[in-house]
Amino acid sequence: MSDTGFFDKVYQVTRLIPQGRVTSYGALARYVGSPQSSRMVGYAMNGSSTQIEFVPAHRVVNRNGELTGKHFFDGSNTMQELLECEGAIIEDNTILNFKDIFWNPNTEL
Repeated sequence: MSDTGFFDKVYQVTRLIPQGRVTSYGALARYVGSPQSSRMVGYAMNGSSTQIEFVPAHRVVNRNGELTGKHFFDGSNTMQELLECEGAIIEDNTILNFKDIFWNPNTEL
């Protein structure tokens, strides 16, 4: 599978994450059939701003609910602010209500 095909699949699934919910790099990697490709999902999120159709990359965090991708957003707190506007409770770059708002595409799609 080419990187472009992989990225496109990741973007398609990421666009399905409901507002107010988050998922992890690993959950997306498993859903698109590449369970060992969490890091590649991160690379896809990093490049998502170049997509014509909006990709809610702020809704993708690491498996512990940490905002590991926040440095890819304009402004130091943009990712946190977007998530808080959608109901996430965040302290020290970690979503405290992660389990409550976690969206698993493997079980919900």
